[in-house]
Parts: sequence; C-alpha cells; structure tokens
Amino acid sequence: MKDGIITGTDKLPRCWWAGNHKDYIQYHDEEWGKPVTDDIRLFEKIVLEGFQSGLSWLTILRKRENFREAFAGFDFEKVASFGDAEVEKLVQNAGIIRHRKKIESAINNARQAIILAEEFGSLSDYFWSFVPPESERPEKMDYESLSKLAKTPTSTRLSKDLKKRGWSFVGPTTAYAFMQAMGLVNDHLEGCYCRGK
Repeated sequence: MKDGIITGTDKLPRCWWAGNHKDYIQYHDEEWGKPVTDDIRLFEKIVLEGFQSGLSWLTILRKRENFREAFAGFDFEKVASFGDAEVEKLVQNAGIIRHRKKIESAINNARQAIILAEEFGSLSDYFWSFVPPESERPEKMDYESLSKLAKTPTSTRLSKDLKKRGWSFVGPTTAYAFMQAMGLVNDHLEGCYCRGK
C-alpha cells in the first residue's frame, strides 16, 4: 500500500479501505462518493450509518437487502407509520441489527424526514445545503489527511441541526460518513481511479 492506495487483482488503484472484499470493492467502485440526490437513498444511508455505529460497515453492507425489506425500502413515509408491533417484529428479525434503540430511532427519523422534506422541498435540498467550503478540505487528499477526518465543522453543524430537529443517532462522525458516502465530499484518495469520476 502506497499513500493509502492498493492495487486490486484487476490492476486498478483504489482507496485502501476497499481491501480485497468483493462487497467493499463493489461498494467503493459503484456507490461510495458518487453524488446522490434521491430522497429515499439519502434516508436509507443516514439510517444505516446510525445502525453502523460501533460496527463495521461491511456488517451493514451484507445485511442491507434485509434492512431494505424490513424497512419498506426505506420509504420514510411508510416507515413513519411503524408502531409498537413493527418495532417488536424488527427486534426479532435476525437479518438486521436487532438494536431496539436504533430501530426506534429509524422510525423517529422517518417522521422527522417528512417534516424536513416538507420544509425544504426535499431531503436532497436540505442535505446538499451542507456541502463544506473548500477551506475546510485538506490541501492534499492522501491517506494521512483522510485519516484525520472523522468529523469536520460542517458535519458537526449538520449533526447539531438534525438533533435540533429531533433526529437521533446522527452524531458528527455519523454525519461525516454520510457526507462521504453520498458525495457531498469527494474523499477518494489521490491516485484512486474513482477520484476523478
């Protein structure tokens, strides 16, 4: 590994974290860092980032289809209608992370997402208003710079604003991972073949 870049068996240089896991490589190449404006996908990602807290993203990635089935495809208007019966069913669902507080948080956040979308016109318009200024970005996007970016002033601001609006499991680190994944920032390392895409 040089400067956080690894070369896969396909000879393509990638960010180190993709490793040699097929699931990670596909996620890195096809999803991570690509700008997303679809409200359902944005809601899905911020909920899954909350579930990921304390776990590896690979664990969540491998259960993502189960999560989608359990949470009505992450249609937040449908998830918002979940009640106690749905919570109990989800707590018993071995295909997802059976953490009651995170499940309840997802339902709460769906209710807050409806309010947010009504206020801003869409979740996309809200989240994309948190693109950080260039002055907040490292001069060089290398392994050392990225390893220091667990959270930023903008992710802290996003986290605080979401919490003020009643969201939960949306700390600054979770907010920054969301921003990276949804393309609000381009954190593919210099030398990664995806960076310029």
